[in-house]
Amino acid sequence: MVVSKSVKESLKDTGVRLSEATASDFFALLKPRVMALAVFTAFVGLMVAPGAMNPVIAVIAIGAIAVGAGAAGALNMWYDADIDALMSRTSKRPVPSGRVTAGEALGFGLVLSALSVMTLGVLVGWLAASLLAFTIFFYVVIYTMWLKRSTPQNIVIGGAAGALPPMIGWAAATGAIGIESLILFLIIFLWTPPHFWALALFKAGDYAAAGIPMMPNVAGQASTRRQIFAYSLLLAPIGVLPWAFGFTSGVYGIVSAALGAGFIWHAWNALVILDKEMKPAKALFAYSIFYLFAIFAVLLADTIAIRAFMSAGG
Repeated sequence: MVVSKSVKESLKDTGVRLSEATASDFFALLKPRVMALAVFTAFVGLMVAPGAMNPVIAVIAIGAIAVGAGAAGALNMWYDADIDALMSRTSKRPVPSGRVTAGEALGFGLVLSALSVMTLGVLVGWLAASLLAFTIFFYVVIYTMWLKRSTPQNIVIGGAAGALPPMIGWAAATGAIGIESLILFLIIFLWTPPHFWALALFKAGDYAAAGIPMMPNVAGQASTRRQIFAYSLLLAPIGVLPWAFGFTSGVYGIVSAALGAGFIWHAWNALVILDKEMKPAKALFAYSIFYLFAIFAVLLADTIAIRAFMSAGG
């Protein structure tokens, strides 16, 4: 809607601020890249779960999870506006740049949170809705408000929030939590520290300026590199567990093992190659994104192939 200049000035005189935020500003509040990862892993969790799910209900479930993930992102941007303004990576976000007010971001996030949880609960199932509500609470209150500014273990503990979407998808499809969904949770949980610490290695100046106690700023780069490598050694075999527990084929086992070996190789380079431009850390960060999408994509493709083979009477 176009509002005339005179109307804007009249509202300004009364102390009322007319929002000039665009739809793209509110979309940016949802952290679309983070939301995409949550939606994708939730979708895989839903698809690999046993049994058939009504396609319409499945679409509603994924939509509610997407809205919930976006709501958590909006609430994170509301609370973190002060430190976002100090970091080059985040200073252009809608709230610190002034395009969206803190109150608008807060209201937007709260409304979407309630809408997503209620929709998932009423139309899909209350276990999945409870997990979604806990995810939003954990990300906003436990991670954003508490851990992020108080401990270098922020991303380790806080990573649980990002690891929950496949469990939500599984619960939406089955109404339960299985060992399979716990394994998917564990893959993302162990992936999170090396992923974010790789970023923190070449963005340490930003985090220092904002006063965020990320691992490189507290324990030093050498210690962070060692911890990244240690986590990569844990992650690689965990990524193969879906095959070890028998809910994927050997094809997934081989591919996931190769992906895990690639993760270890990049983590090793980040450990031993000391480059002022942080090229190994940047390469690890990029590979870590590829790794997570690839391992869940292979898991999904493997599940579809197995079911197609079985339905054909193979």
